[in-house]
Amino acid sequence: MTKPHDVPQSDSGRNPPKDWLNRTVIGAGITSSLGDFCHETTTVILPGLLAVLGIPAAALGLIEGIADAVAAFTRMVSGFIADKLGHRKLLVLIGYALTPIGQILLALSTAWSMLLVGRTVSWFGKGLRGPLRDAIVIQAVTPETRGRAFGLHRAADTIGAVIGPLLGVALLGWAQGLHWNSNAGPFRLILWLSIIPGTLAVIAFLTLVRDPEHSPNPALKFFTSIRNLPARFKRYLGAVAIFGIGDFSHSLLILGATSLLSASLGVVRAAQIAGMLYVWRNLVQVAVSFPIGVVADRVGHLPVLITGYVLGALTAGLTMLAFWLKIDSIPLLAGIFFIAGLYVAVQEALESTVTAEMVQSDTLAMSYGALGTVNGTAKFISSATVGTLWTIASPVIGFGLAALWMTAGAFALNRVKKH
Repeated sequence: MTKPHDVPQSDSGRNPPKDWLNRTVIGAGITSSLGDFCHETTTVILPGLLAVLGIPAAALGLIEGIADAVAAFTRMVSGFIADKLGHRKLLVLIGYALTPIGQILLALSTAWSMLLVGRTVSWFGKGLRGPLRDAIVIQAVTPETRGRAFGLHRAADTIGAVIGPLLGVALLGWAQGLHWNSNAGPFRLILWLSIIPGTLAVIAFLTLVRDPEHSPNPALKFFTSIRNLPARFKRYLGAVAIFGIGDFSHSLLILGATSLLSASLGVVRAAQIAGMLYVWRNLVQVAVSFPIGVVADRVGHLPVLITGYVLGALTAGLTMLAFWLKIDSIPLLAGIFFIAGLYVAVQEALESTVTAEMVQSDTLAMSYGALGTVNGTAKFISSATVGTLWTIASPVIGFGLAALWMTAGAFALNRVKKH
């Protein structure tokens, strides 16, 4: 017999707007677009910066892994505080403000340890804002339109992730013609310029987004709430964790393309091409995010998410083969980034909607925090492991192990669907 807390009641006492394309959804999309413009520019610039500084892949894996872990635990705490106090918008604003602050620290960095601090500050802000922003969006639409609302939001989010890196790569090429005291100079210039959209993101969220009414829950207890999460949702988190242990940061995918192309193109030119491949990945994500949301609303969110996990395993497996065969073909690498864009679009659009189907509305933000914590912790393990294995053994081993974990995660998620 099903226990009461195993039956998700995702509707709140407040009736969400009938029109899913409302001010909150649009405003959150614009804000996320500007925010991604800021920090995704760093994602595409950072591997090249580390390459010209001679910093190994293990350091990049550690930087991205620690940043993911910090963001993960921040998501859990921010979600709990928001559900307990009923205040979300202020915390989201602080989270967006930390991104340009992190960019400043990155631009001033002279060692990889300083890069770690700057990246961690930015991702702390990302962890703080993520579950609360998602909770605001999910309560601004009806359950029947969540897939398309999140699909549109992720598409808008990724537009910034396309424009930012694209402009960053273009400016990087222009800046190469200027006089610099070191090869790192052009990369630092891009980091300084990325502060502008980060600041605009704060202004956009402040002025455009309305937080739906959310009553405080002062009696909410952290560990009690964790224990009382629905059993099916806990199994879902387990599947997400297994997949996440293989879901490495795509900064390593960019570094992989840079490494494969460097022999024939040189490091700086290879970094530019790798950056453009990442832009291509993001373009794919923009194009398919909304259609994926619509399809998921019709056929079910969980089955489509399983398909996305399979595509993730395929991405890691093909990257492994690229290193094994020493592929330096730009079209073939573009194919890997294309599949990566597909799986990320599914993952980012649907993991949150599946969560909303499984939990109570009064712990929605905290449940998103739990999802983010599991994802971030697993990504820390994945990025650190892939980067370390790349450095001490071979990228073939690192990406091959990632593919195995992601495949296991897809199987685990399929078991959640059946039960």
